[in-house]
Amino acid sequence: MVKHRFMQFSIAIVVALFSASLFAKSESLSGPAPDFSLPTGKDKTLALSELKGDVVMINFWASWCGPCREEMPLLQDLYQKYKKLGFTVYGVNVDFKPKDAEALLESAKVTFPIGYDSKNKISELYKIDSMPSTIMVDRKGNMRFLHRGYKPGYEQDYEKQIRQLIRE
Repeated sequence: MVKHRFMQFSIAIVVALFSASLFAKSESLSGPAPDFSLPTGKDKTLALSELKGDVVMINFWASWCGPCREEMPLLQDLYQKYKKLGFTVYGVNVDFKPKDAEALLESAKVTFPIGYDSKNKISELYKIDSMPSTIMVDRKGNMRFLHRGYKPGYEQDYEKQIRQLIRE
């Protein structure tokens, strides 16, 4: 009986901790954002270091990810709203075939840069464990916030963090 209750209690703790981490809106980060360079299509590549001086939202996403598809037009709106203030979104697509992403990008009318991480090297570098995942990088190139997943309303947190980082 005691073992059974202890086991139930242990399982409840693990579930609570997992749920809290899974549904946490954002976590604070520190340290430099690892630089990377990805093909963006049209025989071009874009390195994160080329965006230093801007506030950068690195958004890891996949075409098969429902929350990613829901979030994409909202990221485009944020990009349009704040790009003149030194903000950009760097989308990192993790589909094995970049063509799988094209329909979503076209329908969302995405104009921010998209890099293709078809071998998931950058996702591994950043230890991405859920889709979508978003990392906010300040003007000096330091990671500041991590968002795992997406639920309606997260864009309000994104906007607060964008404004905070732009003002710094």
